[in-house]
Amino acid sequence: MDEFTLVAESRGDTGKGASRRLRKSEIVPAIVYGAKKAALSIQLKHSDVLKSSSQESFYSQILDLSIDGKVERVVLKDMQRHPYKPFVMHMDFQRVDESAALTIRIPVHFLNEEDCIGVKQEGGVIARLMTEIEITCLPKDLPESIEVDVANLSVGDAVHLADLVLPDGVEITAITSGGDGAAAIVQVTMPRMVEEEEEPDTEEVDGADETSDGEDTAADDAGTDPSE
Repeated sequence: MDEFTLVAESRGDTGKGASRRLRKSEIVPAIVYGAKKAALSIQLKHSDVLKSSSQESFYSQILDLSIDGKVERVVLKDMQRHPYKPFVMHMDFQRVDESAALTIRIPVHFLNEEDCIGVKQEGGVIARLMTEIEITCLPKDLPESIEVDVANLSVGDAVHLADLVLPDGVEITAITSGGDGAAAIVQVTMPRMVEEEEEPDTEEVDGADETSDGEDTAADDAGTDPSE
């Protein structure tokens, strides 16, 4: 399991103007809250944030956040990125209470995709319908990811939320809150075949003949000779 330590400093200058000044200095403004303590405004080096946030587990694991030399255990609850630049605008961290259940999204890893019966023998394709799920557990029980083995799936088969084998103490938030355990995580389907539409035979279409036929029909209906 990856371990992350971020170094931060507390800051007293808050507000949108202060945040803009920090970002221009390659500093990321952030806030830490929770665990029945007062919220604290902090700042982190953007280079450190960018390096850590490039790893998948950064978003689903407990982090060590060193604030002015004092370490707090936190989880990342929100990260605001620039719409098109590789820049982190703001971060929210929630303090971890070891005695309180934690709700967090963790990644789903699919195993043995290359050996899947539905793909290897039946010509199907794997459709990943969820790449992460939200779980609830105590911090000590937090898994790094949930693994789903797709080796024995045939075309038409699916794995649902209720099918998952979870570590002890871990629950799927959607199910415990009354959600649908039948929601599919992954399934094997046949690829869609696009039928080519037949093009009309242009050789049989003669604009001049159509016009002539139309005139003859109109003339016949009127009971007159079109040459008159």
